[in-house]
Amino acid sequence: MLIPVALGVTLIIFIMLAITPGDPARNILGAEATKEQVAELREELGLNDPLPIRYVRFVWDALHGDLGTSYSTKQPVTTAILERLPTTLLMSLLCTLVGAVIGIVMGIISAVKQYTIFDTIARILALAGISVPSFWLGLMLIILFSVNLGWLPASGFYGPKYWILPAITVGLVQAATVMRQTRSAMLDVIRQDYIRTARAKGQTELKVILSHALPNALIPIVTVLGMQFGHGMGGAIISEQVFAIPGLGKLMVDSINNRDYPVVQGGVLFIAVCFTIVNLLVDILYAFIDPRIKAQYVGKAKKAPKEEKKEAESK
Repeated sequence: MLIPVALGVTLIIFIMLAITPGDPARNILGAEATKEQVAELREELGLNDPLPIRYVRFVWDALHGDLGTSYSTKQPVTTAILERLPTTLLMSLLCTLVGAVIGIVMGIISAVKQYTIFDTIARILALAGISVPSFWLGLMLIILFSVNLGWLPASGFYGPKYWILPAITVGLVQAATVMRQTRSAMLDVIRQDYIRTARAKGQTELKVILSHALPNALIPIVTVLGMQFGHGMGGAIISEQVFAIPGLGKLMVDSINNRDYPVVQGGVLFIAVCFTIVNLLVDILYAFIDPRIKAQYVGKAKKAPKEEKKEAESK
């Protein structure tokens, strides 16, 4: 599905940029440029070509690893993306880690302590985490921990101290989704017969939950974490802008403001491809988490040659 997803994303972003007000050539030359100068630059940049021709040209160049050249910096888009990518990847990993730790722990306790006061509080916090916009939460954390208390820096990404606020901002929002999914998966598992059997054998509750229940509930949890990591790369556009982090998201926001179409197109396509690759890796990870899934495909692979041999003999 990587190919149709990438083509769909590029087509949508091309159409959106085409109907967006503003002229990149006028933005580059400034308000004092003459119409002749603007027309000449538009012709040089290929902006006068019909949209289908520009789209086909971009897709053809992208298939050869060329995402174009930035209008503003004259730098290859691929180089600009790769320079900012480590920062965005690190931030996405930190946010996913925070969301996973908080969400899984709260989800497990909420499922084990179902209908208790802790379960009620956890569900209320999860609902609040899903409802609160991440940019608003980031601004509130900056006001509290940077402006009022002075404990943490408000912007930048220059060391571990600078990572705390962005990671908590996005991680708390992700933790709400992870917590809800973990609670739901654990409630389905802890009611199974083998869990009652494990308890009947005298195993401790901690061992029953961690050794028997959690491994069998990991499939939906890993799915959500993979999606959260992909969303983290896309959601970095907002958080990086709030905390002035020099990552891929801030690069794309600045490029949108400057009408730098190649950077926007290349950045969106790159994030879409990364998202689909993460989903693919999550699907592959299923086979290592649940041996039944691996056995299913191994069985089909062994069965296929036998069926082909029977068909050949019958013919």
